[in-house]
Amino acid sequence: MIPNGISCSRMILVLSLLAVKPLSAAFYVIYAVCGLSDMVDGWIARKTGTTSRLGEKLDSLADLIMTGVLFIRLYPLIDPPAEIIVWVVCIGLIRLVSMAVTLKKYNTFAILHTYGNKITGMLLFLFPFPLPYIHSAVLMSILCAAASLSAIEELIIHLTSDKLEGNRKSLFTK
Repeated sequence: MIPNGISCSRMILVLSLLAVKPLSAAFYVIYAVCGLSDMVDGWIARKTGTTSRLGEKLDSLADLIMTGVLFIRLYPLIDPPAEIIVWVVCIGLIRLVSMAVTLKKYNTFAILHTYGNKITGMLLFLFPFPLPYIHSAVLMSILCAAASLSAIEELIIHLTSDKLEGNRKSLFTK
């Protein structure tokens, strides 16, 4: 299935970011290809009718790996203040609680494809591009605000839903 292959290829590309200098031309090229493949694999899957639970999980796994790689590569450059670190840990804890709820309720791991998560993902993807021009604390605050709202929304959806809906768009839609 093509989309699952794209997700796997994206994971390999993401990991290759560990081998290049952060914010270098090579970093930005690989990073942009990762972002484009993230958008393309979901679009292809929907257009060809090949969406699957495995594809959803691979996409979520690739997103988590991308977040981890960005953290490893950019942390030394951005030197976040303690408040941001605490904020990120809190977001992570909300995400972990949400994952625990899905595991308990549905016996599976799931991250929803809500608008909030998509916006957060887009902001995370865009984060390195303005980094040389805008203070990192400002960028991190914007990203953390979006991530907080999307994490809380996802947790509420999981707590109030009777069934797992991986492609639920919002707390306000069914």
